[in-house]
Amino acid sequence: MATREDKQIKDKLLADLKERQEKIKAMGGRDGVAKQKKRGKLTARERIDRLLDKGTFCETGMFATNRGTALGMDKIQVPADGVVTGYGKIDGRKVYVYAQDFTTVGGSLSEIHAAKICHIMDSAAKVGCPIISINDSGGARIQDGVDALAGYGQIFYRNSIFSGVIPQICAILGPCAGGGVYSPALMDFIFMVKGISYAFITGPQVVKAVMGEEINPEELGGAITAQKKAGVACRSENSEAECLESIRELLGYLPSSNRERPKRVDLGDDPNRIDPTLFDIVPASPNKPYDIHKIIERVFDQEPNGKKNYFELFPIFATNIITCFARLNGWSVGIIAQQPMSKAGCLDIDACDKASRFIRFCDAFNIPIINLVDVPGYLPGTDQEWGGIIRHGAKMLYAYSEATVPKITLTIRKAYGGAYLGMCCKDLGADTVFCWPTTELAVMGPEGAAAVIFRKELEKAEDADALLQEKIQEYRSIFANPYRAAEHLHVDDVIDPAETRPRLIKALEMVIDKMEPRPKKKHGIIPT
Repeated sequence: MATREDKQIKDKLLADLKERQEKIKAMGGRDGVAKQKKRGKLTARERIDRLLDKGTFCETGMFATNRGTALGMDKIQVPADGVVTGYGKIDGRKVYVYAQDFTTVGGSLSEIHAAKICHIMDSAAKVGCPIISINDSGGARIQDGVDALAGYGQIFYRNSIFSGVIPQICAILGPCAGGGVYSPALMDFIFMVKGISYAFITGPQVVKAVMGEEINPEELGGAITAQKKAGVACRSENSEAECLESIRELLGYLPSSNRERPKRVDLGDDPNRIDPTLFDIVPASPNKPYDIHKIIERVFDQEPNGKKNYFELFPIFATNIITCFARLNGWSVGIIAQQPMSKAGCLDIDACDKASRFIRFCDAFNIPIINLVDVPGYLPGTDQEWGGIIRHGAKMLYAYSEATVPKITLTIRKAYGGAYLGMCCKDLGADTVFCWPTTELAVMGPEGAAAVIFRKELEKAEDADALLQEKIQEYRSIFANPYRAAEHLHVDDVIDPAETRPRLIKALEMVIDKMEPRPKKKHGIIPT
């Protein structure tokens, strides 16, 4: 039985432990937290609490602190060394998380700060769990010198090595500048929040000093700019709460690691449901726009509460192509679809980059790909050619050819020329290719093709315009349907649009467990 003296010693030790814990949980202190709140921002621990299931967070490395002593750092205590690390659950699934604490020396990254992050990343990879980072930092801790830079390098290395092994998701909820932006850039998804998130290599002051340009942080690297112009952020949300909820939603479509496929979720939507009104969405004319979202909403599993049934990535970047996650009879799938309302659905540099990266993510994490095709071709112009549309377009060809997950292609209205290939035709490995009766498959559109094929006849004709229209109709009668391609086995079936949902489900479930070997190699070399 413990003596009174033993009890006093133990009580003192416990009191000391609790005092230390409370001091660390106070982060940068009352003033530092007040400044964070004044900026309209949550603290690191509040963010973790909102992200994870209630009561599931287990903190690691709480007592770590700065080891650097140069330039006055020996006189400063840095609670948890400016980053909160640990693990918990989201919808019952294990995840690892770290959140930089801006209230503590600006969340700056030091040797120990980086070591904590690396430990968490290593742990996540070992057990096969997603890692979520919450970035809010002034950058490398200057007083740590090259040790801080080495810390960044160790994080970048792990971002790269664990790419395609575990999902890596980043929320930038404050400043993220200089070398610090490259860890988010190496991760799979970046979320930002309007008004509080900033990401840039060189800030406004450097831009002004070097380039003479006056620009504010929001214009240079705010949430909208980072998505719409730079294509860096996959989502720009209205609030931190919305951002953290979106991360939770995204995780529902993903597996925990590349060792498994995403969990199947039955939403109760009838797999045999047909939709006789689906065909009405698409104009008969190949040149009239429509919103492809309306087809996605009707074909894929519908939420019982009327909630949006897809999770879109980069909704305001490269809007001529849509990349999103949805479910098809419970299976998580990645959707790549033309958007005829933007640039007529043409493929351009940004669209190719957006789609090819999404394809490779889906392939890495065993997520089937559904392609909804209505593409007139590649966007013409000197900006595209000089910007490298050849090499950017080649990324899509490479990504589709490399992918071994189930790939199903549905051509809704048209697919011309190289863009027909670029949207995963049979020859690039599509397991099943369907067409609606509206489909036109050809080297180019009827107008351009007729002008080329019958050029000599048109030059000699008395009424060239009338003859051109006649030849356009002739060409259209041959190629403005999917049956010639079906005759030559480039198309598996021409389907009634009303039956799109059940046909896609049957095709998917037929190949869901397919095995597709590739030649042994270290890795391929994707076009840049």
